[in-house]
Amino acid sequence: DRPGKDSFQHRSAGATEVLVVSGNRWALMHELRGAPEPPLPVLLGKLSDVDLVLIEGFKRERFPKLEIYRAENGKPLLHPQDRWIVAVASDSPLPDASVPVVDLNDIDAVADLLLAQAIPVERVKERADAV
Repeated sequence: DRPGKDSFQHRSAGATEVLVVSGNRWALMHELRGAPEPPLPVLLGKLSDVDLVLIEGFKRERFPKLEIYRAENGKPLLHPQDRWIVAVASDSPLPDASVPVVDLNDIDAVADLLLAQAIPVERVKERADAV
């Protein structure tokens, strides 16, 4: 969706939802228009049945997380303060880490870690509801 496209104009004119369809994909865009971001369980409920959901963001949610750490960004690690971070994928060694650390560029190790720590979507919903 970009300026000049009908879907962009519809959203700009105030449409709450716009469905974009092509021969390769479709996407439903829902404008919040100042409303709060929906909780993660609500968003997960909108997905089709899939084998695996990778969630980016939602740092304060209660589900197992893989922290991505790049030393060059200069930001502190999150894992010491977030008990839901179960491992770190890093571009540099982290000898003081209290969770497993894998090389950010080792795709097989990252994939293995994600699969080992994956939980059913229903458990993510239950944990969010328990807060």
